[in-house]
Amino acid sequence: MKIGILTGGGDCPGLNAVIRGAVRKSLSLGHEVVGIKNGWRGLLNKNFYTLDHAAISGILHRGGTILGSSRTNLYETGKNYYQQAIDNYKEMGLDALIAIGGEDTLGVAAKLYKDGINVVGVPKTIDNDLSGTDYTFGFDTAVNIATEAIDRLHTTAESHDRVIVVEVMGRHAGWIALHAGLAGGADITLIPEKPFKISEICDVIKARHARGKLFSIVVVSEGAKIHTEDVYDKDGSFVLQNLKKDSFGHVALGGIGNIVAEEIEKETGYETRAVVLGHIQRGGSPTASDRVLGSRFGIKAAELVEAKDFGKMAALRGTKIVAVSLEEAVGTLKIVDDETYNEAQTLFG
Repeated sequence: MKIGILTGGGDCPGLNAVIRGAVRKSLSLGHEVVGIKNGWRGLLNKNFYTLDHAAISGILHRGGTILGSSRTNLYETGKNYYQQAIDNYKEMGLDALIAIGGEDTLGVAAKLYKDGINVVGVPKTIDNDLSGTDYTFGFDTAVNIATEAIDRLHTTAESHDRVIVVEVMGRHAGWIALHAGLAGGADITLIPEKPFKISEICDVIKARHARGKLFSIVVVSEGAKIHTEDVYDKDGSFVLQNLKKDSFGHVALGGIGNIVAEEIEKETGYETRAVVLGHIQRGGSPTASDRVLGSRFGIKAAELVEAKDFGKMAALRGTKIVAVSLEEAVGTLKIVDDETYNEAQTLFG
């Protein structure tokens, strides 16, 4: 078979491990593999090249993706990209396609499968919000980067008796904030699933000061929302960098950390600073865990292609790599549940 591989959406550490695992397994089974450049856009442009042993040599430890990426939606409203992609798939002589990405990339893959394309998916997102898999690769690296940053900020916060608000990624799910907050010993963690009141945050910080803890670390997801002060059960709105939307309808988030810091200083009088980690969480070498998980996902994807078990995604269940349907994988987002967040709250303050 001739197998195409692409990576879509935001980059993250571990993508190259998946590519390497999928290529090596596919070549061992006697298949030809081509890399499609820049995600779904590469399929539209027929931009591809051969992936052989030389092409994947020395990439395991590298961050990012050797194939490049893009946020291209083949099913964007009012466009006919998907038909062009299907035609190009056939013209390129592909027998199967391995799509590595998050909810948007795999959402496109699920639709292509229904339209007759032989697709297999691999779950990639630092947000860890894909259903059907216990963990996605890239998440562990992002959490480790955020945790190291929190560790470093602890010392400067304590030296100057400051409150420091650390903004991490997480549009709809607060897994990065929750895990990094727990691992880094944050005093408060704010996530998209739990809209919050500034007054309640300030009460926790004031209580810390009252018992002699003159510094505090607050971790906040970029997608966290502030409750209106007068109606507690009404959610606030996203804080946006701008109103421009990508082809999947997503706006650019960012800035909640600065707002929270300003409000804390205004209400408490304590000196407060904001730190936005942003794309630092996506860059650099993957952790050992993500290298192993990515490699296993890649191997499983190649095995699914070999078995002609299309419309599936490689997933981690416990310690096993299994196949789940793409439809299940992108059906609903995996968000932080009440029980998990309540465990974290035990350590607040």
